[in-house]
Amino acid sequence: MPHGFSLLEVMIALGILAIVLLSVYRLHSQTIAMSIEARFMTQAPLLARSALARWEDPARPQPASAEGDFGPEFPGYRWRITAEEVTAPSLGREFARDIRRIEVRVALNEGEYTYGFRTYRFKRE
Repeated sequence: MPHGFSLLEVMIALGILAIVLLSVYRLHSQTIAMSIEARFMTQAPLLARSALARWEDPARPQPASAEGDFGPEFPGYRWRITAEEVTAPSLGREFARDIRRIEVRVALNEGEYTYGFRTYRFKRE
């Protein structure tokens, strides 16, 4: 009686091993993608608020739109802020032009992930 494995047994074992390794690889790549998304969803709101705070600095003029990045600390992250006047007739003539709608967007890797919010500010000119 011969000892060892036949070629058929080795091929079946390699096939099972390939299926298991492929499943592990796919699971690992999904875990990495979810980790990047979770990190973005945690950092983006904080970065958006910091960009808005810098944009609203009273010592600097506030353009109607601005964009930039967050420097080498956050590579791949970019921000964009747009502001426009909003008329509010319900507030009366005195305050009708003093409200600004501000849109803040943060993107990672050229828009692969995006986060944004809209806020309103009362600003007497």
